[in-house]
Amino acid sequence: MGLSFSRQELRDLLIAWLALGLAFTLLLQPQFRSALLGQVGDLTLAAVASTLVVSLLTVGVGFLLHELAHKVVAVRFGQVAAFRADYRMLGFAIVGALVGFLFAAPGAVVHRGRISAKENGLIALAGPVTNLLLAVVFLVPFVAILLSGSDSGFLWEVAYRGLQINLLLAGFNMLPFGPLDGRKVRAWSNLVFFVVAVPSILLAFGALFVLPF
Repeated sequence: MGLSFSRQELRDLLIAWLALGLAFTLLLQPQFRSALLGQVGDLTLAAVASTLVVSLLTVGVGFLLHELAHKVVAVRFGQVAAFRADYRMLGFAIVGALVGFLFAAPGAVVHRGRISAKENGLIALAGPVTNLLLAVVFLVPFVAILLSGSDSGFLWEVAYRGLQINLLLAGFNMLPFGPLDGRKVRAWSNLVFFVVAVPSILLAFGALFVLPF
């Protein structure tokens, strides 16, 4: 069974990507929030556009590749798998970002077919591991720019936010609660769960407090 995407799935992925980018832009640009709420503030369209591009390249890409990793592994195990956006939660993310709070659960890859606990755990594990690998990718320019002493500008923002967001996504999704990936991984293997979850969650705390918004 090959990897394929329906028109609905591509639309859901695109809308979720754009909605997350907008929500994160609202979170990072308080002047933009104020303007949308009818308050006068110091706002430039160039700053908003730059933040939106950064958001799409970091939180947007981190989310997209996280979900696609789930799908690729699910299809590898013979599942019928597709991403479905949660439009209610996407709306909640944008409204929450307007008041300076962001909680995003934009949707998920749903899959069906006969599957073992190990295969289900590996499908779940693929998402957070992808975010950890993306964090390493963003870490390279982050360190290079930091060592050069020029920690500002567009490339710095992409490296900084890319590292921060992917560490947060990995750590959050490895929590063993509700529909999160960590619960499915733990249902398969406590050993694998703790090996991946403990460093992921610790790194997420580091990203939250050492790399502030």
